[in-house]
Amino acid sequence: FMAVILQVLSARLGVATGKDLAQCCRDWYPNWTRWPNWIAMELAIAATDLAELLGSAVALNLLFHIPLEWAIVITAFDVLLLLALQGLGMRMLEALVAVFVATIGVCYGIEIFVLPQMQPDFLEMGRALMHPGFRENGMLVLAIGIIGATVMPHNLFLHSALVQSRKLQRDEASIRTAIRFNTIDSAVALAVAFLINAAILVLAAMVFFGKDSVMVAGGELVRFGPDSDWLRIAHLTLAPLLGTTLASTLFAVALLASGQSSTITGTLAGQVVMEGFMRWRMRPWLRRMITRMLAVLPAIVVIAIRGGGSVTDLITLSQVILCLQLPFAMIPLLHC
Repeated sequence: FMAVILQVLSARLGVATGKDLAQCCRDWYPNWTRWPNWIAMELAIAATDLAELLGSAVALNLLFHIPLEWAIVITAFDVLLLLALQGLGMRMLEALVAVFVATIGVCYGIEIFVLPQMQPDFLEMGRALMHPGFRENGMLVLAIGIIGATVMPHNLFLHSALVQSRKLQRDEASIRTAIRFNTIDSAVALAVAFLINAAILVLAAMVFFGKDSVMVAGGELVRFGPDSDWLRIAHLTLAPLLGTTLASTLFAVALLASGQSSTITGTLAGQVVMEGFMRWRMRPWLRRMITRMLAVLPAIVVIAIRGGGSVTDLITLSQVILCLQLPFAMIPLLHC
């Protein structure tokens, strides 16, 4: 609900004023506020990039068994792949990512509603949704991370800019129609995202919670421990439906696709906040490389010191940083 309200407000601001949120902040707030606001959003984009980087690296590790450190180095240069794919056109790229994510969503839906061995207790799910428990160690940090992952602050700047790319008349009736359609668009997209996220959470709880190991197809026993890299074994949530090998491949491909999708979002958002706040322009590939390097260095250092098990902690930390940056976007948006 929070994400829908903020996305709708962001679209309204862009459609009604013809400016994005960064331009509104630059025009309507004192000059000294530009620097802290811009730096905060760049930090948010770098934190998102860290999560995308780690997700893509784990995907390469699952698909091709490349060591995690080398996979991170390879993903640092995904800008070259991005530029090649952009030749297909943005719509084609979006459609490709949507197919992978929809496939994962359908698989999780079948597991929850169809497979007899997986069907969860919907009454218990409803109770937990209405009354979440934060008593267990680390739950509050995860909850804050989930907010950051769902309501990304820089996306509010980006959304207010993207709605202007659609051609519309400037009369009141046209503006109202555009706002209405953008509201429906945001609500539907975020409702689908909520259902897929909820399904992943529920199935992860059923497969992993309270267990120190799980038996997968072929009699292989996968053990869990404090140092388990949960992102790398998350594909086991798909194993009851697809078997271990296919589950691993599909999960990795979807992870890679969503990482590249977020990469595009991050690059576009970076351009919007830089041009909006500072009136600086930079080539997309150069800005992409700078942002990616800011994410690559801490990732390689932490994984070299703490090993692959630290990937989950790094991703959680990046989402918590996003949540803490949220007021820098939310308060100006509500005010404007």
